[in-house]
Amino acid sequence: MGLVEAIVLAVLAASTPLLLAAAGELVVERAGVLNLGLEGMMIMGAACGFAGAYLTGSVLIGALCGVGAGVAMAAVFATLTLGLAVNQVAAGLALTILGVGLSGLIGAGFVGERITPAGHLFIPLVTDLPFVGRILFGQDAFVYLSIALVVAIWWFLYSARAGLVLRAIGDNPASAHALGYPVLKIRAAAVLFGGGCAGLGGAYLPLAYTPFFIPGMTAGRGWIALALVVFASWLPGRLVVGAYLFGAVTILQLHAQGAGFGIPSQLMSSLPYLATLIVLIVISRARASAGSAAPASLGQVFVPDR
Repeated sequence: MGLVEAIVLAVLAASTPLLLAAAGELVVERAGVLNLGLEGMMIMGAACGFAGAYLTGSVLIGALCGVGAGVAMAAVFATLTLGLAVNQVAAGLALTILGVGLSGLIGAGFVGERITPAGHLFIPLVTDLPFVGRILFGQDAFVYLSIALVVAIWWFLYSARAGLVLRAIGDNPASAHALGYPVLKIRAAAVLFGGGCAGLGGAYLPLAYTPFFIPGMTAGRGWIALALVVFASWLPGRLVVGAYLFGAVTILQLHAQGAGFGIPSQLMSSLPYLATLIVLIVISRARASAGSAAPASLGQVFVPDR
């Protein structure tokens, strides 16, 4: 039971940054924008989040710095793609390269330093319950926030009028513009929200997952988060399942290495990314016959008539 509990706790921790980043990207793509700069936003969130927490001694300020870094990167992406009508794929890839390089510069002075990680919830008697106590009532604030964020996004997209407008813009921006909705402003707001979520997901890594910063510590999680949105068919509920599934693959490959399986460690380390490719191939083949559930205008540049 102790081993199972440890594995579940590790899966929850490994899944949280994926869920935070993917939740924001889901909103962005529902608005019809494809942001491939998620990896750059996450690593910038990690660098700025750790710097903020180290300099102030506050995990909360560090998290806000991570969110701010993600929003700043998203503002650059929005300016290029929505303001200047630059190709979204090219701008996103450039943003990832920029984020990786800039985060290395910002975090260079903090490599090797450590901070006190985010505290975990503790409710007397309840948290000490066997198995379920630590899993349900002993997590850090980021874990609970990620679940609350997905629930809020689900309500926003399917119950709030603003969410319905955002989905309409993703499906048919020309019609939404004809009805008087500010397509570019709403898309820009969605991009900034997605950037903030990505920055928070990146900040989680040095603030709670591992209490130190190293260059490139996101290790491709931004790309996995992008694949996770497709895996979830742009549905918030499936996003939670997918995030924990990918987190489980990440953790199980570590336990498999520790158990001494006669498989090269490099191959085991590639399992999360291999699983991502397999899932995308299966989904692509399934949708080729059933039709895509993606927003109709995803990735397309929209220039409204002035």
